Amino acid sequence: MTLQNLFLKLLRYKSITPNDDNSLEFIEKYMSGFNAIRLDKNDTKNLLLYKKFGDGEHLCFAGHIDVVPPGVGWDSDPFEPIIKDGYIYARGSQDMKSGVCAFLQACKDTQNFRGTLSIVLTSDEEGDAKFGTIEVLKYLKDKNFLPDFAIVAEPTSEDTFGDAIRIGRRGSINGVLEIFGKQGHAAYPQKSLNPVNLIAPILDSLAGHYFDDGDDDFAPSQLVITDIRAGMEVTNVTPGVLKLMFNVRNGVKTSKEDIQNYINFLFKGLDYNLSLYQSAKSFVTKRDSRIVKLLQKIVKQTTNIEPKLNTSGGTSDARLFAEFGVKTVELGVVNNRIHAINERCKFQEIEDLKKVFDRIIEKF
Repeated sequence: MTLQNLFLKLLRYKSITPNDDNSLEFIEKYMSGFNAIRLDKNDTKNLLLYKKFGDGEHLCFAGHIDVVPPGVGWDSDPFEPIIKDGYIYARGSQDMKSGVCAFLQACKDTQNFRGTLSIVLTSDEEGDAKFGTIEVLKYLKDKNFLPDFAIVAEPTSEDTFGDAIRIGRRGSINGVLEIFGKQGHAAYPQKSLNPVNLIAPILDSLAGHYFDDGDDDFAPSQLVITDIRAGMEVTNVTPGVLKLMFNVRNGVKTSKEDIQNYINFLFKGLDYNLSLYQSAKSFVTKRDSRIVKLLQKIVKQTTNIEPKLNTSGGTSDARLFAEFGVKTVELGVVNNRIHAINERCKFQEIEDLKKVFDRIIEKF
């Protein structure tokens, strides 16, 4: 099967989170030279493929087969890919069946390697991600088989393929803050305690607050208010409760405890409740690590572009590998149309990505 035919085949699977639409069954058969272990849990489908070529280090390629719902307004069937003007249109073409296609074919074409090659695939990265890649990593840890290095083929390029390599990710901390007052008639404000009035003098110190000044790898950790509301949408009732929601994309300098301490300081003396949830932890793979330097070199050789190293974007399963001590980087196609209507990807980018993965395997 050619690289293009493999890509078209993967795109035709209606693998909306957490359904894999039997795509992992096809992949297992396609990668027949690799040992396969299914680690499904609840509604999530997980596949581990591995092959030991020699006694060297263990390199893992990882990604997800699931996609977000297509939405409405497509010019064509989102699960029947079409080729037009050098692009392939379909849901998942950028995020991230492009990367999956590239590393599957690169691994399948491998004849010689110094160590062990493995592949981790899940059907629940776009959803809650509670029973996906994490389950495979738990299994690998129990078997003392964790990879030394991992490449997650998320779409990381910005304007041109190869212009960016992701060496880490910011964490994500979500907060819900409730300020309690006393509801009453708007005509008698002295008989009420308006939580809007309580938060007003504090808001300037809360909204957009920087917890740190960032560093070479991470932008400053900033509090972003995402929702704020109080009252019942009437003009004659003073609200009794104000609810505020926020998010902090944090680097390694700021922790959940730092955020909690700051809010406790700001709201000291008030009746409030704070709930914080860390949905992802920050991580970074050192710039001078072997995997980063080798990937930089090969991308430049392949594209004639000097890729920049960054930690931008949202969260991905790369964070899970990092939590298990695996040195992890991310490289993939341009990400300018991920999750969008008429998502599309240049097939040339997938060919170039496959070339990079071929050379990584060869030089590793």
